[in-house]
Amino acid sequence: MTVDKHLDTKGSGTTPTGVRILLAALFTTSIANRSQLVALGLFVFSITGSELDLGLLGLAEFLPIFLLAPFSGVASDRYDRRVVYAVGLAVEVIAGLGFFALAFRGVDGVAPVFAFVLLFGAARSFTAPASRALPIDLAPAHIVERVVALRSIAFQSAGIVGPILAGLLFSVNHSLPFLLSVVGFLASIALLAFVPSTGVRRLESVAGPRQAVRDAIGGLRFIRRTPVLFGAISLDLFAVLFGGAVALLPAIGERRLGVDEAAVGFLYSAIGVGALITAAVLSIRPIRRHVGLVLFGVITVFGLATIVLGVTRSYVVALVALVVLSAADAVSVFIRATMVPLASPEHMRGRVLAVENVFIGGSNELGTLESGLAAAWIGLAASVVFGGIGTLAVVGVWLIAFPSLRRVDRFSDLRQTAEAGPKPEVGD
Repeated sequence: MTVDKHLDTKGSGTTPTGVRILLAALFTTSIANRSQLVALGLFVFSITGSELDLGLLGLAEFLPIFLLAPFSGVASDRYDRRVVYAVGLAVEVIAGLGFFALAFRGVDGVAPVFAFVLLFGAARSFTAPASRALPIDLAPAHIVERVVALRSIAFQSAGIVGPILAGLLFSVNHSLPFLLSVVGFLASIALLAFVPSTGVRRLESVAGPRQAVRDAIGGLRFIRRTPVLFGAISLDLFAVLFGGAVALLPAIGERRLGVDEAAVGFLYSAIGVGALITAAVLSIRPIRRHVGLVLFGVITVFGLATIVLGVTRSYVVALVALVVLSAADAVSVFIRATMVPLASPEHMRGRVLAVENVFIGGSNELGTLESGLAAAWIGLAASVVFGGIGTLAVVGVWLIAFPSLRRVDRFSDLRQTAEAGPKPEVGD
């Protein structure tokens, strides 16, 4: 990886200024995303009272991510990732203003809300691979794991603050959380203006729609030929596909726990608490050995905590289950956020992360849909328990199907995978 001289920390272990500014931008983006996510769930549920509509929210956000992945990944590899990230954020501002207007004036149906969700999903298809690649691009090699952990802290801190603010602001006026999101996205754009160039190699094949598809297929082939990448990404897809109970928190809070909207905001924030504590520990003592086995272990814990969330009627037990669930997920996210970019050649990083974003979108958004459909068909509690059992089953299958993932010991071993990958395209 090429690193600008002004980013060199000479092995001191300190975080370069450019990385700190980027982390701040990622934090404000996460605040905006988290508050908007909670507010959208509360807003749609207040209109229809339907768990199925909560699930359809996830589908509406995932579809653009899936359809645009070939182009968003190539854009992240071909152009300055700071610019791709900023342009995507600008579109998210437009979507946020749309949500604000709808909530401010009130609507009788959810169709206009879903239209802006589709726009927001299209923007996220571009911001996600660019924003996830930038920390790895900027960080000097000797502090990559620390930077990933700090990024996780920024993300999880937003996971605490965003839901609390969204719940409280929503109880005052349904439009206020969306205004907060717009401010957060604008702040991120402003911060990106001060992030230095990464200097990494870029894709320089001839531009065009057909070439974009060919380039995207090249990224898919690399993932398919790399069992560690394919196993890690697909494990997240299928494990979390069954564990999407968090999307049902508005319904769980009202119908299972008997609490109000502000209390639901604290349920969401419990997710951030567990994840933030875990991220802070990882920033001090990152995982260095037995990476593969730890990944399988924490996803097992995730499935068990999901089952507890489904059977309980106690608000306190639900809070604890969400803290444990999110702590396990934070370790899984840390491992994947380090593993996937390190195992990808830098000129393919955007495409690999775009494909992973489809899998993440599939796990989170389609998991939301699965939970909504299951709740509508078999009941709220049964759907959550079924999801937890499904997650445990996936862990068992993947342990057998991907022995190379299970045997990953150190993150540093993954650099050899990237170095053995395809050569840079013409012009790199």
